[in-house]
Amino acid sequence: MAIRNVNLWRSIDWLTIILYFVLVLCGWLSICGASYDFGETDFLSFSSRAGKQLVWIGCALVLALVLLNIEKKYYEMFAYPVYAAFLLLLLVTIFVAPDIKGSHSWLVLGPIRIQPAEFSKFATALCMSRLLSTYGFSMEKRSDFIKMLAIIVVPMLLIVMQNETGSALVYLSFFFVLYREGMTGSLLALGVCAVVYFVIGVGQGENFFASMPVNVGQFIVFLLIPLFTALMLGVYGKQMRHAWLVAIVNLLGVLLAYLFSRFVIPFDICLVQLVLCGCTALYLLMVFLAERYASYLLIALFALGSVGFYYSCNMLIDKLQPHQQMRILVLLGIKDDPAGVGYNINQSKIAIGSGGLWGKGFLNGTQTKLNYVPEQDTDFIFCTIGEEQGFMGCTFILLLYAVFIIRIIMLAERQGSVRFTRVYGYSLAAILTFHLFVNVGMVIGLAPVIGIPLPFFSYGGSSLWGFTILLAILLRLDAERETRF
Repeated sequence: MAIRNVNLWRSIDWLTIILYFVLVLCGWLSICGASYDFGETDFLSFSSRAGKQLVWIGCALVLALVLLNIEKKYYEMFAYPVYAAFLLLLLVTIFVAPDIKGSHSWLVLGPIRIQPAEFSKFATALCMSRLLSTYGFSMEKRSDFIKMLAIIVVPMLLIVMQNETGSALVYLSFFFVLYREGMTGSLLALGVCAVVYFVIGVGQGENFFASMPVNVGQFIVFLLIPLFTALMLGVYGKQMRHAWLVAIVNLLGVLLAYLFSRFVIPFDICLVQLVLCGCTALYLLMVFLAERYASYLLIALFALGSVGFYYSCNMLIDKLQPHQQMRILVLLGIKDDPAGVGYNINQSKIAIGSGGLWGKGFLNGTQTKLNYVPEQDTDFIFCTIGEEQGFMGCTFILLLYAVFIIRIIMLAERQGSVRFTRVYGYSLAAILTFHLFVNVGMVIGLAPVIGIPLPFFSYGGSSLWGFTILLAILLRLDAERETRF
């Protein structure tokens, strides 16, 4: 294996560049539609949103050209210093950034506002790629895995301190990259369990059984905990008898408690479930001491941690800001607030629905022109596509994104033994996928409104530049991929 002399314009992946330009063009047209007012004659003026976005696009292309001409060895060499510099910038931003809509995440430089959180994604991706490609690195080593977690978690915490929770959540997408590189699937399973506990526990937290003082959410969660524990025993344990014993004992115990509470003396059977969860953890600890198999100890901790997580969910809800609490409660269907925090989502749904199959046509959207949808050219720009281009237009854009992300994954997979580029490529694919699913999900009411942009579509320079930097670096790294002579 040897690295060929790079002729950049021959080696670069032009299909990815074409897809990028199509996305940027469609995004700019959507901004035109979202910001255009009926009767406006000069919407391309640099004083308009569409005109300003042209400036951001032009600057992004210049930035991309610069990055494409930087050799791969420099990205590897300066990965750690660049990451450290952005951590310092994120820290400084907490103290110097003005309060903009409750967030301290924007640096104001004259007429320009920059959000460092958007740029720290590429720095984190480079740092991850460098660490994972280090000789002798293994996620099975505790010290290496802790280093990897720190690279992801530290910028998340700094961004949360800026009160920019949405941008911080994007960093969770890096865990999918770790899974591709050999991380055990148990961590992803823990994440899925946590989401299920939260949605059911909070979503059903105000409901009770008709004839018994039993909280529905707590009952279901405490029923799932031993079942999930038994499932983990079946997957990671050495003997299935432990899994069957845990599942059968817990189900029989809950059934007997339910029958007694239903027909004899009504009481909160969740107390029995709590005792059963504790007994399950104690049983697994005893098995661990007898068989000296670490998985039993970890699964016992999972059972206890699940109970603790359930109780911490309500505490977390209480500590959120009132508008954040309402967004979650509205999303889970606990409360209805069409004139308050649910206003954005309702108006977005109306705009998308009014577009029908083929849409109202470019610049002909009425909901957006009359400004019924807040943030319609930034976080909620997808509703402009739905209103003007209809269902078919939305389908085309989603398919375009799918092709773009699949192409990036293909670039990552064709790197052979070059782990640095593969990890970086998957990082970009994971970030794009997270942004796409969450942004579109919140616009149509399937995800909470956390305020993250739609890549290449939402108005603003920070988001466009951030994704352009991510892509330009990948294209340069791919252009220097190893080939056989």
